[in-house]
Amino acid sequence: MSDRLKDRRVLITGGASGIGAATARLFAAEGARVAVLDRQQEATQAVADEIGGLALGVDITDWDQVQQAVAHAANEFGGLDGLVNAAGIFAGGTLLETDLATFRNVLEVNLLGLFAMCKASAPYLLKQPRASIVNIASGVAILPFVGQSAYAASKGGVMTLTNVLAQELAPTVRVNSVCPGAVDTPMTAPMYSSNSVKDQIASRYALRRTGQPNELAEAILFLTSDAASFITGIALPVDGGRTFH
Repeated sequence: MSDRLKDRRVLITGGASGIGAATARLFAAEGARVAVLDRQQEATQAVADEIGGLALGVDITDWDQVQQAVAHAANEFGGLDGLVNAAGIFAGGTLLETDLATFRNVLEVNLLGLFAMCKASAPYLLKQPRASIVNIASGVAILPFVGQSAYAASKGGVMTLTNVLAQELAPTVRVNSVCPGAVDTPMTAPMYSSNSVKDQIASRYALRRTGQPNELAEAILFLTSDAASFITGIALPVDGGRTFH
C-alpha cells in the first residue's frame, strides 16, 4: 500500500459488510483512521477490530444517533477529513407492487439518512482543506429499469443531492458520487441466488460479470484521495459498462 490516506480521519456508513466494509479495510490499509458506522453492532465491531478502527452502532435514520456518533468520532480523532456514505437498502417492485411504507423506508435510509450524515459531518469537514465526501448512488440513477421504482428514486436523489452539496461545500470539501452496477454483496445476494440469474444480469454488462466490493472500494479511494483533488460533483459509474452497453 502507498499511504494514500495517511493521517486522514474518515467516517464510513454501512461499514459492517459489502462495499462499506471493503472500503473500511482499504482505507485503513492506506493509512486512514476509520470510524465504522452501521446498525449491525456485532458486525460493525468485528470490522473495526480487524482494521484497528472505531466502531459506532448507528441507525442513520435517527438524527440524534447520527449527531452523537459524528461528534464522538470527531472528538476521538481530533477532527474529520472524510465521509463515505455506503449504507443502503434495496426493495424491488413496480409502482403497482410497491406500497407507500416500503417506498418511504427506502427513501429514509438511502436518501434522508445520507443527508443526515452529510449535515452532521459538514461542520467538521469544512475545517479541513482536503476534506471529501463520497456518496454511493447507483447505476440505476443513470439508467433505471422496470421494477426498481423506490430504489431508483432514492439513488437518483443521492446523485442530485451530491451535485448540490458539491457546490454548497466548495471550495473546501469535494463531494462526489459513485454509481455501482450489480455487485456481489449481502444486500444483493437474494437477487443472485442462482447462476442463471447471474448470467442474465451479466448479459447487460460489457464486462460480462458482476462486480466485487473491493473494486468499488478502489474507486471510492480514488475520489477521496489527493489523486482526485480537482474532481468534485461527478457521478462515476463503476458498473462494468452497463450504463453504456
